[in-house]
Amino acid sequence: MTEVFLVSLAIFLRVLCNPLANVFQKQLSLKTNPLIVNFVSYFLLAILCLFVVFFIELPSLSYDFWLYSFLGGIAGALGNGFLVKALQKGDLSVLGPINSYKSVVGMIVGIFLLSEFPNFWGILGIALIIYGSYFVLDTTEEKFSWKLFKKKEIQFRIWAMILTAVEAVFIKKIIIESSTAAAFMSWCIFGALFSFIILFFYKINISTELKKTLQENNFLQFIMLIICVGTTQFATNYAFEYIPVGYALSLFQLSTIVSVFLGYRIFREKEIAKKILGSVIMIAGSVIIIFMKN
Repeated sequence: MTEVFLVSLAIFLRVLCNPLANVFQKQLSLKTNPLIVNFVSYFLLAILCLFVVFFIELPSLSYDFWLYSFLGGIAGALGNGFLVKALQKGDLSVLGPINSYKSVVGMIVGIFLLSEFPNFWGILGIALIIYGSYFVLDTTEEKFSWKLFKKKEIQFRIWAMILTAVEAVFIKKIIIESSTAAAFMSWCIFGALFSFIILFFYKINISTELKKTLQENNFLQFIMLIICVGTTQFATNYAFEYIPVGYALSLFQLSTIVSVFLGYRIFREKEIAKKILGSVIMIAGSVIIIFMKN
């Protein structure tokens, strides 16, 4: 019973904090280079992890741990870089639902790398979540069409979705080889390393961009961002320890509902009835996954 409560709490925190992190990422990316935002969030979390590592005992780390940490760091840094660039150009209410397809990518990769085969109810739950996302996406100006997927920010979001879905499978492998805490530290440190390398690849003047960021008095926003990102990732890792990756990624798409609610309450977005219908279908899919996963 305690395990069910803690997993449910982890999913709740992930669903709540992920859209909030996207809000801070978008706000910051409008003021400075989005890749700098990506690097600084990883870097601050990595500094925190290096401090904490002196106070906890980590398990012995195998070759596979380092291999999947390396691969996961590359996929995560690239995926989050694409995500922040998408948020800079696009609208949260459009980009959020696209992530619903992440569960399918995660499930497919999970079959080959983790031997996690979904049962009938798992496939049905994932299908309902994707079907529900159709109603949300159909409220956009481009509707649910190929025209929508030709937009640059949508393409960035799709790349982010694919890369972070692959990263999720690597994280599960890291957890299997170590622990939830070790996997979280690996995510932060290797993410910081590879997001730093990406800055050189794009020939970004790091000192200039950092000075610009500090001059904008963005410190509080960065603190809120790393709190949300850190909570999101640790909750994600904890859920991965107990739930197959494809199922967990499906449950995480409930964050779309948070975006729909905030959009209606704060921004008075239109076609709320259609968005609510899509959200209800997504909830139904998630309920099926929760109660029929065995």
